[in-house]
Amino acid sequence: MLAGAASRLSTALSGWRDLPSSTKDSLLAATLTVLAFAPTVAHIGPEIGDLPQRETSGIDAVIAVALTLAMCLPLAVRTRMPAACLSVIGTAFAIGQMLGYPDTFGKVGILLALYAAGAHLTRFRRALAATLTAGYAALAVVLHNLGSPQRFPDFLAFYFVLVVIWLAGTGMRRWRAEEAERRRLAAEVAAATERARIARDLHDVVTHHVTAMVVQADAAQFLLDSAPDRTGTGLRAISDTGRRALTELRTLLGILEATGDSKTADRAPALGKVADLVEQARLAGQPVEWTEQGDRQPRSVDVELATYRVVQEALTNALKHATGNPTQVRIRHGKDHIEVEVITIGPTAGDTATPSGGRGLTGLRERVRMLGGDLVSGGLPDDDGFRVWAMIPGSPA
Repeated sequence: MLAGAASRLSTALSGWRDLPSSTKDSLLAATLTVLAFAPTVAHIGPEIGDLPQRETSGIDAVIAVALTLAMCLPLAVRTRMPAACLSVIGTAFAIGQMLGYPDTFGKVGILLALYAAGAHLTRFRRALAATLTAGYAALAVVLHNLGSPQRFPDFLAFYFVLVVIWLAGTGMRRWRAEEAERRRLAAEVAAATERARIARDLHDVVTHHVTAMVVQADAAQFLLDSAPDRTGTGLRAISDTGRRALTELRTLLGILEATGDSKTADRAPALGKVADLVEQARLAGQPVEWTEQGDRQPRSVDVELATYRVVQEALTNALKHATGNPTQVRIRHGKDHIEVEVITIGPTAGDTATPSGGRGLTGLRERVRMLGGDLVSGGLPDDDGFRVWAMIPGSPA
């Protein structure tokens, strides 16, 4: 029973939070208006004058009702027009104190309006605070002259209560502003992270495929002179590489469209397509040996894509810096991780087929570390080659 009641209360609170501010203000004003005419809670509310209560009959009864409504109904605009709301309610409260009308729960409206002004007022805050302070001081003098039993410490204590309520609203206003700023900064960081990720993907796609096409074009030109009958194979390899590049670029453009209904993850390079990278490198003239150890298991898209990019970048570097050198690609499937190792045997070339921007391995290292893994790259002893090793955590999906 208690669990059901808690669930219903949570649902009701969630529904209340989702309501527009104007609707919540209107409901608050209506609720306070109803309670203001309930005798049971009439004595609950702020009181500072303590003047003898007058009998309300005839015109006095009409004035009492009007003052009560003036202390409740303006709350309907407390968020949109906090200064006007507080001014009307404060004036009605002061008149009620000076005329000694009977107690009413509607006097709570002055506290709600004061909090709303502190929380929602954006302009002329100091001017309004100074005006309210002067008005309260004038009210204290009038009440004293009318015979109020309150003394200076009592008026001062009541004033401090009002100040605390104002400051509570101010604190809420600052908290909301800080929260909005945090959300804005978080959105900017998320956008920057996404831009960096797409930039890395663009780098990987363009660099790898263009490098392969350049190497294949050079090989086709060589075959044109030495073995014309094999030129068609080289040209088909260039064509296939271009189509792969276009496919991956379309995938990235689909992500950039950000329609919210993108299914590009299904078309993203995955672990099963590493064989295509190996075959593409072989067609470009790079002797590649590929071994796979352990049982392949379905992983998350991020893990499989990172594995693909590690192999892609390593083969790209091999094509650029060590064209024709033997290259070994090893993938080991662990229970909760994938280990990738790409080794290119032999010295690197001084001049490369294509210029290098130097961002490939750096961006790849960031990608792997974001998944909790590590990537190490460097030359082999005696300048006998280059090694790229990565460990990418990822439990089976």
